[in-house]
Amino acid sequence: MMHNLKTMQAAFYQSESDQPHPGRARAIIKAHPEVRQLMVRNPWTALIALSVVVLQTSLAFCFGKLGFGYWWLSLVIAYCVGAFANHANYVIIHDATHNLIFRNKSWNKLVGILADLPNLNPGAMGFRVYHLRHHSHQGDYEHDADLANHWEARLVGNKWYRKAIWLMLFPFFQLTRPPRLKAITMWDRWFFVNFACAVAYDVGVVYFCGWPGFLYLAFSFFFSIGLHPVGARWIQEHYTNDPEQETYSYYGPINRLALNMGYHNEHHDLPSIPWNNLPKLRAMAPEFYNNLKYHSSWSRLLFEFIFDKKYSLFSRIERTKRRNDEAPSSPPMLRPATPVALRAETFTF
Repeated sequence: MMHNLKTMQAAFYQSESDQPHPGRARAIIKAHPEVRQLMVRNPWTALIALSVVVLQTSLAFCFGKLGFGYWWLSLVIAYCVGAFANHANYVIIHDATHNLIFRNKSWNKLVGILADLPNLNPGAMGFRVYHLRHHSHQGDYEHDADLANHWEARLVGNKWYRKAIWLMLFPFFQLTRPPRLKAITMWDRWFFVNFACAVAYDVGVVYFCGWPGFLYLAFSFFFSIGLHPVGARWIQEHYTNDPEQETYSYYGPINRLALNMGYHNEHHDLPSIPWNNLPKLRAMAPEFYNNLKYHSSWSRLLFEFIFDKKYSLFSRIERTKRRNDEAPSSPPMLRPATPVALRAETFTF
């Protein structure tokens, strides 16, 4: 396929090919059947979620005691600490969505709701619905909420200040996407449980920590998915200017704080593998990943996306061939694996 930059700035790149991940997953398992040992659940992830909630609530309490006069310090701590903490819990919500924490699906949902509390809004159960659809219908505009709305992409264009505002307000734009999806149900009893827990937590924060504490959590929420290095994750995963590759991984130091969320090709290939085992998958099957382009800096990518006109919200692959199969949400349980060291190699992007 020949790359047409002007086309990708005015519309999504059209592809009639199937997404690459199912085929690569079959090839990996055939070549390295031992990767099945990585398909386990990690209940310790729930403890990380609880720790982050305690940390963020404690910081909110501290800023509540300091008052609005220290809003500037609240902003700094939210950028330097809160954004990473909330983003780690987003990864936990993600693993809970794939039922990679406990065997019981309801327990996974409860962990997702717990991890969602510092975000101040009920997003975990809605994410569960459209994220699983993203895996099974990657790049399908009518089924994949990860693709921007047509009007959204035209509105933002490739002006640097519009892209910066879009990242800063990303949560609001994300809310406009699920209504366009076909055959999904966002409103169920778990959504209302998520909503009730979020409201109770918000009221508790205002009551015990005051509005300054609430403000700190609001700062952390917007930085964790917006105008911040961790916000570059949304660009890293599927934004591209090369129609030959539509999913990218990030191999950089922030993965240690982001629970390996940068290993996105690996995750899409085998979504039954929890966050802690994704580097081991790459190490077990290097011949499948060493030839793929990747990012090594979220901070550099953030500036590149904002200021480089080759990037727009249309810098995505839109799949025109419809798929009706659903991605598996419950991974098979196999015996625990022995640790595998991650090979450190450098490749250029």
